[in-house]
Amino acid sequence: MRTTIEPLDLDAHLALVHAWVTHPRSAFWQMQGATPADVEREYRLVEDSPHHHAWLGRVDGVPAFLAETYDPFHSELGGLPELRPGDLGMHVLVAPPEQPVRGYTRTVFRAVLDHCFADASVRRVVVEPDSRNDKIRALNRAFGFRELRTITLPTKEATLSVLDRDHLTPENLERAQRHLVAKAIAEFAHERLLSPAPDGDRWLLTTPAGDTTYSFRASRLALDHWAVEPASLERSVKDQPAPLDAQELVVELAEVLGIPDPLLPTYLEEVAATLAAACWKLTHSTASVDDLLTADHQTVEAAMTEGHPGFVANNGRVGFGADDYAAYAPETGSTVRLHWLAARREHTHLSGDPSVQDTRVLLDAGLDPEEYLLIPVHPWQWRNKIAITFAPELARGDLVHLGESADEYRAQQSIRTFANVTRPEQPFVKTALSIQNMGFMRGLSPRYMAATPAINAWVHDLVSSDPTLQECGFSVLREHAAIGFTGDAYHRAGVRSPYQKMIAALWRESPAPRAGEAERLVTMAALLHRDDDGRSLAAAMITASPLDPAAWVRAYLSCYVRPIVHCLLAHDLAFMPHGENLILVLRDQVPVRALMKDIGEEVCVMDGRRPVPEEVERIRADVEPDVRALALHTDVFDGVLRHLAAILHTDGVLDQDAFWAEVARCLREHAEEHPELAEAVATYDFHRAEFRHSCLNRLQLRNTVEMVDIADQSQSLIYAGTLHNPVA
Repeated sequence: MRTTIEPLDLDAHLALVHAWVTHPRSAFWQMQGATPADVEREYRLVEDSPHHHAWLGRVDGVPAFLAETYDPFHSELGGLPELRPGDLGMHVLVAPPEQPVRGYTRTVFRAVLDHCFADASVRRVVVEPDSRNDKIRALNRAFGFRELRTITLPTKEATLSVLDRDHLTPENLERAQRHLVAKAIAEFAHERLLSPAPDGDRWLLTTPAGDTTYSFRASRLALDHWAVEPASLERSVKDQPAPLDAQELVVELAEVLGIPDPLLPTYLEEVAATLAAACWKLTHSTASVDDLLTADHQTVEAAMTEGHPGFVANNGRVGFGADDYAAYAPETGSTVRLHWLAARREHTHLSGDPSVQDTRVLLDAGLDPEEYLLIPVHPWQWRNKIAITFAPELARGDLVHLGESADEYRAQQSIRTFANVTRPEQPFVKTALSIQNMGFMRGLSPRYMAATPAINAWVHDLVSSDPTLQECGFSVLREHAAIGFTGDAYHRAGVRSPYQKMIAALWRESPAPRAGEAERLVTMAALLHRDDDGRSLAAAMITASPLDPAAWVRAYLSCYVRPIVHCLLAHDLAFMPHGENLILVLRDQVPVRALMKDIGEEVCVMDGRRPVPEEVERIRADVEPDVRALALHTDVFDGVLRHLAAILHTDGVLDQDAFWAEVARCLREHAEEHPELAEAVATYDFHRAEFRHSCLNRLQLRNTVEMVDIADQSQSLIYAGTLHNPVA
């Protein structure tokens, strides 16, 4: 069957359309009893609307179906929170056939969907069939539509459903493979797992078996950074051209990567999931850097596509299915309602601010707030873990499922942390999530988190009382309450396991009230972002700002590096200051201050002799001096600035030598302004000629399930010689 679709010519086809829409089989079209004049009046309105279009479909040249497409934002669906840019509404009516033909309706339906997605700007198709129309709802589901919820429209109770553009295509996969193979070669070479050899104006990498080679162009920059050109990559197997394949690359290099055999499949699964996520982003993450220059915090957060600049397998999310990805992955921008779990107080520990407890939820459920506490739970966690894994506790009433939250939330880049989009000033919520992602099961330990609010309060007071940090505008987003349930067999067994990290949560201050007039918030990860056309957001910010590139970098370093350095020198206080853990406040596209988050799990006082309050003793460690300096050298220089410097250098915005000169200037000026810290400056020796090369991917390759011991991270590090210090 050959299908074609053309604009509806109402003058030519009014009688035909009237017969179709008034046929008894078209009852859900809601035009039973309509006269030809009624039908003409209705479709003249469509004809005159810039947001609504009618189409006539033919099968083998014969008129066979009617379709409508419309902009949901300019329809009776307008205002629904589920709508997103790139949505297109659709209606389909198949003409009643004289004799049923097997597969006829599905052929028509596929043709209309192809027509919708032929417009590259369309990311999703939206339908809202009458909830009683079981046949069309079943057809929608068969074609992959997700039913979101029942909505009330003026003429019906409808089932709002959406279909995402298919992202697993050969074209998307080829782009994703090329990008990930380039990144893998660059980062594995950076960590000295690979040693590409010069080959004229290119580099050549030969696998241990000797039968596979990779040829590419690359620039070697400061900190042994490999800026591999993805478009230049070529692979040959036994002297024959072969397609790029990130999983095959891992298998070919398994001998030198050192992945334990039992864990190799797990790592390959995380690579596959990273490729799947990349394909999804290539299809759906269409915001340009120009769009992001004026976008709000949550729009920028959802637009990030890389996951992590250093880790190769960085979007594993092992445990999520396809529907879970669409519903909960941060890059989908989906809104989520968290679930409330009531936990019996005698088995639950709440620390910090008790006002986070909404006792009305308990009272509405008929529960006594004196007996129960509320724990926010990720929807996936409830369905896939708690409802089964904690069945005895639910049956006894130690846990009670209370349903969904009233407020809607949106996942952040850290995937288990949520911003409140209904009330942006309300706290972010971090939940336990038992999926495997980037070297960890993403749970939360009730025992470990008990001290989190006290730690945050202590760090906040220290930062707030330090004049230099206040001058920088540096502040922390406090995690002011934490809760965890321990009344289960997994805790009573006394054996350390992921099952002890499945029911816990914390509340963190929202950054929204911190932005003043004419200011906006962006995740610092945005500085390393490139859009679908390869354009750098950082470069676009610099161009749109009133500053020249060196001055812009100077302003950024004053917000970021200067406070990090001061915390180390003045307080031996180290954060985990990677791109996702900082929020930048921008004014005229220039960073003016920074907000640090994820304090409870990722802060450390690195001098075992420095006194701290008893309730925050957990964060103190006795770290040797040269490892202390890695809090700047590894976490900031190698983890963040190496990538930003390479982007600005390769894009011709700012030469890498000029970039690192600004970093050196930032360190030097801070030291000159603080002569009282001269001893600490000498101890940390940030300008040393070389520093130990601590490697992230080596950690994940060694143990894809738990790459470091959270309680003693410094002892888990793996080194690969030293790196020349670009500020020496």
